[in-house]
Amino acid sequence: MTGRTNSLLGEIASQAAIERSTFLTDAARQLDDFLKTNAAAIAEVGGLILIDEEPDYLSLAPDGSFRSRTRYQDEATGEWHSETEVIESASELVELYNPAEVFAAFAEAAREAAGLPPEPTATEDLMEATGIAPDETGGDPYADAAADWAAGAARTLPDTTEEAAARLYDLALTFQERSQATEANLLADFEVAAEGLVGMVGGLTIVDDDDERLTLQADGHFHGEVVPEEDAGRWRQLEEPEDIVQFYDPTDVFGDLAESIAEAYPSVAPELGTDGDGDDASPA
Repeated sequence: MTGRTNSLLGEIASQAAIERSTFLTDAARQLDDFLKTNAAAIAEVGGLILIDEEPDYLSLAPDGSFRSRTRYQDEATGEWHSETEVIESASELVELYNPAEVFAAFAEAAREAAGLPPEPTATEDLMEATGIAPDETGGDPYADAAADWAAGAARTLPDTTEEAAARLYDLALTFQERSQATEANLLADFEVAAEGLVGMVGGLTIVDDDDERLTLQADGHFHGEVVPEEDAGRWRQLEEPEDIVQFYDPTDVFGDLAESIAEAYPSVAPELGTDGDGDDASPA
């Protein structure tokens, strides 16, 4: 392994770390804006339970703080224990949860609280509520609608809890779309920044499991394939960043990429190197 190759790989690892930090900052700001915009509605509905799937639990209190609870089994005694953590800020939350999944959880929780039908119907309703006709928009209708909602944060609150939950549901879906678009743009930006470097050192395998594979190819583009739970046995190709963010959190992608580089070429980042066999870190 030449010194030049090590230098190039070090640049890729550094770029990945920078992109991860940028994403977390942007995601935290977006989530914080969402919480501030809807603070009155959240307080009125008394908070929301966002995730309640063993062993994970995440709820939003009326004051805008989060409660995260995890359960684990003591291997020595076999007893189950619970730990509850108070998460005060959006920046803390996005370190632990995928922002797009958080917005999806908001949408689902608000939908259930409002007694809305299971299939999302927010797009047309949101356009009507904000006065934006679908055929009049030249860009992303979700982004336009969300901007209008944010501008109208001081509007009169709804009369009932159900109406408040319905509005929160619509807004959560809107911000989920915006979060996914932000994540896709981040991957695309990285591809542009890393294209020349990856072309010189070759592709890298980021994930290689029985039901999922993710690589950074020699042409600088991410490529993945997964077997979705709802379509077992059939591989789905992930060709574009918009496809990849449906299954992967960019923070994990960049973190795993940096680890893969360190495992494949320990001299690049000795502090990240491991003693593992490096099966997931081999050049693609």
